[in-house]
Parts: sequence; C-alpha cells; structure tokens
Amino acid sequence: MAPRRVVIMGAAGRDFHNFNVVYRDDPAVEVVAFTATQIPGIADRVYPALLAGPRYRTGIPIVPEEQLERLVRDERVNEVVFAYSDVSHEQVMHAASRALAAGADFALLGPRRTMLRSRRPVVAVCAVRTGAGKSQTSRRVASLLEASGLRVVVVRHPMPYGDLVAQRVQRFASHADLDRQGTTIEEREEYEPHLDAGRVVYAGVDYQAILEEADREAEVILWDGGNNDLPFYRPDLHIVVADPLRPGHELTYHPGETNLRLADVVVINKIDSADAAGLAVVRRSIEAVNPLAAVIEARSTLSLVGGEVTGRRVAVVEDGPTLTHGGMTYGAGTVAARRFGAAFVIDPRPYAVGSLAETLRRYPDLEPLLPAMGYGPAQMRELETTLNALPVDAILAATPIDLTRILRLDKPVIRVRYELEEVRGPSLASLLEPIVRAARETVPRSG
Repeated sequence: MAPRRVVIMGAAGRDFHNFNVVYRDDPAVEVVAFTATQIPGIADRVYPALLAGPRYRTGIPIVPEEQLERLVRDERVNEVVFAYSDVSHEQVMHAASRALAAGADFALLGPRRTMLRSRRPVVAVCAVRTGAGKSQTSRRVASLLEASGLRVVVVRHPMPYGDLVAQRVQRFASHADLDRQGTTIEEREEYEPHLDAGRVVYAGVDYQAILEEADREAEVILWDGGNNDLPFYRPDLHIVVADPLRPGHELTYHPGETNLRLADVVVINKIDSADAAGLAVVRRSIEAVNPLAAVIEARSTLSLVGGEVTGRRVAVVEDGPTLTHGGMTYGAGTVAARRFGAAFVIDPRPYAVGSLAETLRRYPDLEPLLPAMGYGPAQMRELETTLNALPVDAILAATPIDLTRILRLDKPVIRVRYELEEVRGPSLASLLEPIVRAARETVPRSG
C-alpha cells in the first residue's frame, strides 16, 4: 500500500517533536509538509534531511498555514495533524473544518504516543494559557529540589527558530552559550533566569537525543513548558498553572484543558490581582474536571531592581508571547508601574518602527507598552531603536532578561522581578517529597 500522506500544522516546536517521535521512522506515513504560524520568520524553510532521516532525502518543506488547502489538494494529502498550542477550541475546529473541506482527515496526537520516558524522575511545569506564571513556578520548583541537595537539569520546550541542524541539541550553562548560539529574546527570557541560578538548560529540536544527554547529567529533570503545551516527557509530577485573570480559558483553550485534566497539582496564580469572581470560576473548573488534583493558590510577588519608578515617566516592556498569542493586554510591567507609583507610562505606538510597529497595530487593545519582540537580529534592532526614541526617564522591563546585555540603550533600565509566593493549600515542598525520595533511590547510570 502507498504510504498515508500527512501534513503537520505547527509553529516550530510540537510539530517537529511529533514528527520525530511518531512519524520519522514509520514507513506507512509520508509527511509531505509542515505548516507554520504564530512565530514570524519560521515559514518558507525546510526541515533538514539530516533531522528528517533517510526517508526524506531533500527534507520537508515548511510553508505558511494559509496554504493548507492548496497543500491538501496538490499533494493529495490524506490527513492533517494539528500540532501547536495556546489556541482556542474554536480555532482548532476551524483548522479541522479547513482540512475536512479540502478532503483530508484531521487528527490530534495524544500524550501516550508523544511523551518520552526518562531514566530520572521528571517534574513538569505547564499551564492552561501562555503568561499564567510557568516561569516563576519552574524557578520555585527548581530551587526547592536543589535545597534538597538534588542536581536539577532543566529541559525547556522548543524554540528552534534558526539553523535547525545546529539546534538539534542545545546545552546552555552560561551567558556565553546564549551569545554563541545566537539566541533570540524569547529564548533568553526562558533560559537566563535558570542560568543566573547556576542551572543547566537543554533545548533544541530532537528531544530524544536531548533526553539522553540530560539523563546523564541530572538527578531530576525539570520540564519547563512553553505556551500551554503538554510535556514532551512523561512526568512523575505534573504541575499546571491556571490564570484567574482569564477565567474560563482553562476549559476553552487547547491543549490547556488537557493539561488541567492531567494535572497532579494546579497552581492558581495571581490571586492578588484577580477578582473574586474570576477566582471562583477557576476553582469551579478544577473541581469539575480534576477534583483529585492538589490545589495551591499563589501570587507573583513583584520587586524592582536597578532603581525606583515613583514619580518618573517610564516605558514598559513586557514578555512578548504573553501579549500576542497569549491574549493578555498587559503584564507584570504594567502592574509594577501602577503599584510602584510611576507618574506616566508612555504610549510607544508613535515611536515604534518596523515589525514592532506592525505588532502594535495587530494588537490594538494592548495597554501602553512594548512587547519584547526579538525573534532575530532585525527585530532586536527595531526594539533598540524604538526604546531609544522614547522620551522617558527610564525603561521598566518586565521581560525576564537583562535587556542591556543585548541592546544598547541610552536610558536607565529598571527590571521587574516576579517570584511565586504560595498563599493557600499544600506546599510545593511537601508535594515534591516523593520526587526527592525517588531521585535519591535512582541508581546512577555508568558513563
């Protein structure tokens, strides 16, 4: 029989993983293309033959998602597989309708087929939406495990937007590694805080090969999730962060609802910013779909590093994905500007250039702020140019990275730090105790 012809809809992450784990070595399937969305500049490339394997001698084309119907028709596609995250259930079904109307089947791959098993205990930190507070939760979990004397290695959800062969297995242990591998602002936002704490971070494209490396180095693997995607590794403890500022989204976004249903622990974050009604909605959702999960209520404690904003005119820089496909209109920087008494927050729209200006036009509901867009050198220069043009006293940066390491800025930068503070429910430390015991009992591998 002729192989089943498949298109994988993705965004340079989950799509590659699903291919590597499920389809690459399956002679009954031929993947004819990936489609790309969400991230600028990832389409019109090729998934390289060196990664795709001997069955794909010229690699696999990556085309814009807008071309899906043409692909299905011209390439006689049998099945379209949806493989990216932080999209509404309605959007997933629109994609399904497009595939079905074009003549193909539509599929989602589940955790049983796509999760890899580690030789070490695995703690996964995921979320129901982008921007819920995974990063500070991951840092808190890592610090608790380290306080128990364990060596934690972080494996981060993929962000391979450059040379895919060079990025097959990436290991970061210092800021020099970030520079050497040409990381984007989005990557640095996730890696830098762990590096500052002395942790090793792995990421890349081939998560089986990454796991083999991380297993040799770790006593515990911390899966640091991206968007609201599912873990790539089978967790021994699955922690999922919910966001009461977007109540109801925990049951209406893919695959965030799946994460909520799978969670061993749900952290309801931002309880100091949310109203009672929003908190009640999230609590009811958890009780309805996962009543056995341990529930922790927490807040993200804000602090400033590098100066004060009281009485000053500031420009606010926020984490980019939280504002774009995450759907938030503000973030921790805006909250900090209000809480710490900034006199004025400038609207950056009249000063923005290039693709940054286009991003602000595409998201007109954003409060006065700049998303830290920096998916390549050109976007980083646009962010630098825009920030230097703003007539303000200081830049209030809520992105987790130190902007002065990569941008030449002509005004002081005050950083917003945010850390998870547990308020109610069982402690993370107590929930991690079985992981600590398992790690101590694990027999070290030779070599």
